[in-house]
Amino acid sequence: MNIYEKIDRCQEAISDKRPFEGHMLEQLKCYYRIGLTWSSNAIEGNTLTISETKVVLEDGLTIGGRPLRDFYETVGHGAAYDFMFSLIGERRITVGDIKTMHRLFYKNIDEANAGEWRKESVIVSGSEYVFPEPQEINEQMRGLEEWIKGERENYHPVTFAAMLHLKFVSIHPFIDGNGRTSRLIMNLALIQDGYQLAIIPPVCRTEYNDYIRRFQNKCDPGSFCEFIAERVYETQKEIMRLLHIPVPKLG
Repeated sequence: MNIYEKIDRCQEAISDKRPFEGHMLEQLKCYYRIGLTWSSNAIEGNTLTISETKVVLEDGLTIGGRPLRDFYETVGHGAAYDFMFSLIGERRITVGDIKTMHRLFYKNIDEANAGEWRKESVIVSGSEYVFPEPQEINEQMRGLEEWIKGERENYHPVTFAAMLHLKFVSIHPFIDGNGRTSRLIMNLALIQDGYQLAIIPPVCRTEYNDYIRRFQNKCDPGSFCEFIAERVYETQKEIMRLLHIPVPKLG
């Protein structure tokens, strides 16, 4: 049984407990707000622990001895996460949604560039991939929006979300915060289709980045898509444990 078959079997078991609403939905949303914010920031070098992330998001307190930017990244990611969940009932991801998500994340870090396409060329350390020039970004992002509209039904939802991440991060439209935005829109696609979040542990950072580079340099998305599928499967198992749902027997 491949990873997608495992995901779909677990999805059926979780769906039997639905709809998640009211207090239960709010509990799950808050639980993963902390986990996704911490892990996504930690991948990019944020020094806050998961406990400190919880204090920032729930109490709004700064953490002594930590950079102020780490606090702003955490607060901003929490706001972008809340916006992501506000679109759960939609089945759309537009350029406007992406700009709003980035603006919420980045406005306290660099207000002038929050939600704005970058105006300079970028070179990403460790990659030979040539990213689009600033004048190409608007057209490429409009192309991505059309791809979302036209191709969503042609993929398994988890594969679609992973491909969306790869395509977005390979355009690299913002001056900073592209990785976090890519993980947010990937997870937006997942929750819109009723699937669980893909949370990437910081310990997997090297593997995660290697798979992105493999796509960019060799046009090979397979390893990244399977990697994301494994992350979704892990979240499914965690939700089933939290809700006391028996994990299906998987051959």
